[in-house]
Amino acid sequence: MRRPLLLTLLSLSLMVLGVQADQVTLKNGDRLSGSVVKTDDDAKTLLIKTELAGDVTIPWDAVTGIVSSQPLHITLADGRVIAGTISTAEGKLEIATKDAGTISAAPDAVKVVRNDAQQAEVERLQHPGLRDYWSGLLDLGLSVTEGNSSTTALTIAGKASRIVPQNKLTLYYTQVYSKDNAQSPAVTNANAIHGGVRDEFNLSSRVYVFAFTDFDEDALQNLNLRNVLGGGPGYHVIKSKNTQFDVFGGASFDQEYFSSYTTANPAPPPALILVGSQSRHSAEIVAGESFGTKLGSRTAVSEQLSFFPNVSSTGDYRVTLDANSVTKINSWLGWQVTFSDRYISNPPLGLKGNDLLLSTGFRLTFGKGTF
Repeated sequence: MRRPLLLTLLSLSLMVLGVQADQVTLKNGDRLSGSVVKTDDDAKTLLIKTELAGDVTIPWDAVTGIVSSQPLHITLADGRVIAGTISTAEGKLEIATKDAGTISAAPDAVKVVRNDAQQAEVERLQHPGLRDYWSGLLDLGLSVTEGNSSTTALTIAGKASRIVPQNKLTLYYTQVYSKDNAQSPAVTNANAIHGGVRDEFNLSSRVYVFAFTDFDEDALQNLNLRNVLGGGPGYHVIKSKNTQFDVFGGASFDQEYFSSYTTANPAPPPALILVGSQSRHSAEIVAGESFGTKLGSRTAVSEQLSFFPNVSSTGDYRVTLDANSVTKINSWLGWQVTFSDRYISNPPLGLKGNDLLLSTGFRLTFGKGTF
């Protein structure tokens, strides 16, 4: 007596689950039961969450029918957003709305499908808070030698970016440190830090304005601090899904603070001379370009070149160049190659004006895949 009762209850439970689930019918006659989640932004694929197979993604053009037990939000080609349960009749989607009755729509007129949770998230992100839309990366490179030589070299780079339709905020940081342990005491071969913040605001689909502040420290150049404040207009020459090329220009203010040091006397004796500490303040013009593109599904390259002619000291200038390439190993791990150059035409006496960095190593990423 108990066994038939249990079988009856199980059958009733499965029938209830089937009634409550959404059903998607495909061209080949297959049917999937579960919960419709969303289409992608181009309505090329449909995501459905099933009980046994988990998340299943199917081509939208392979769908011939949908019957939903939950309200779905449909964005049509004419811009209308319709909410209601869906059924299928004569090859068209029948959307049963609360206020406008039943509305018919051809599948190829559907641009986006979302469930309640996905629609609520989209509406929330239309007015995003400061904590929304962040993505970032961390680059690590380490080199150690022992034996006839004893050296240690470390490079660290980080970047975080928040991109919304009208605004792009980016924070960036790079540090390189290297020392030769074979000598006593150990000799530092490199010790430099570069960092800053850049904010861009779109005035139109092509025109934007930007503001930035950069910070630099270079122990071997005796540079305690360089701080640059600047901004101006920019233009998106190319802006597509896989490629972006921008040009920009404006003005900046450069503040540099160098510590005192001894250097070889160009006209001895004495053999060494003391160069006192310096502080320099200059108005500059800023002009530059940035480029980024994807090479296939796994590799991306990007670079930014900025040129700073000195207005306060005519003939002097600075150049900054940053370029990198990254190949994804998986969704959060990649292998990167980074090149960075900082050049000043008027270094302090006895010092070189050019500092180059070439490093490679792992890249860790988080967020929505901006990097």
